[in-house]
Parts: sequence; C-alpha cells; structure tokens
Amino acid sequence: MTIQHTSFGVITLEHEHPVFNERAVRGAAGLFFVLGMAGWMVAAITNDFSLLRLFGISFMADMFIRLFFGQRFSPTLLVADFFVRNQTPEWVDAKPKQTAWGIGFGMVMLACFMMGWLQLQGPLVLALCAFCMVFLFAEAAFGFCAGCWLHKRFAKQKPELCSGGSCQR
Repeated sequence: MTIQHTSFGVITLEHEHPVFNERAVRGAAGLFFVLGMAGWMVAAITNDFSLLRLFGISFMADMFIRLFFGQRFSPTLLVADFFVRNQTPEWVDAKPKQTAWGIGFGMVMLACFMMGWLQLQGPLVLALCAFCMVFLFAEAAFGFCAGCWLHKRFAKQKPELCSGGSCQR
C-alpha cells in the first residue's frame, strides 16, 4: 500500500483527502489513558502530583507534535502504529481528529498551567484530569471521539469517513 504523508494525515490510494488509521489513533489514546490514569490515581490517593505533571507534559508534547509537526513524529502514534501494523487499517478523515486533538491540547495546556504556574493541587486539577481521562477512555474503548462528534455537528464540510461508519448515521 502506498501512503503519502501530508502535513496532517496521510493520503492513500483509496482516498484523495488526508486520513488517519483509526486503529493506531485508538491505540495511542489507550496508551495515554493507562499512563494518565496511573498518574491520576497516585495524585488522588497520595496527593503527590509529580507523576500527573509528568503525564501532562508528555501528553501536551505529543499533542503539540501531532498538531504542528505531523502524526508521523508523534511517539505514541509510532508505538501504536507498530502494534497495529498487521491489522487492516480503518481510515477516518483527518480534519475531525485535528479538531479533537486541538481540544485535547487546550485541555492539557490548562491543566499544566494550573499545576505548574498556579501550583494548584487538589480536587479542581483532579476533576479536569478526570474529564480528560473520560475522553481518552471513550476513544480507546468505544471509538467515540468527542472532538470528532463536535466537528461533525458544526463544521461546514462534513466528514466522509468516521469511526465505525458513524458519519452516515
């Protein structure tokens, strides 16, 4: 299969517009969910936010790389791509993922600002991080992308390829 990388997404022989392999995206969300939940649990139980801060920084860096340098440089997508390399790709439009990742980047920026500059530690930070974990879990476990759902509802140009064919419903 021939894949041409673009600044955001890939072009395949079957698609004339940028797409992503949904299996790899879900795998990357699962990796982040496991890491984030570990940090969240440590922070919630021991009040030590250092692991949650480390998760926040790595999540923010990965989202920044995805959004501004391209998915082929994202560490979690590279790992996920490796694990799903023998599976048939499920291609989804890149634009909704860009919306979703932009929202995720904004959420993690806010969380890192709260934990870093403002030195907040407690229920507010844990609640914001739990909110983010719910979205990561929904993507990884159910293939539900909240940012994609918002993009589908409000974008002028509706996506053609969505996870599980949900664009047609």
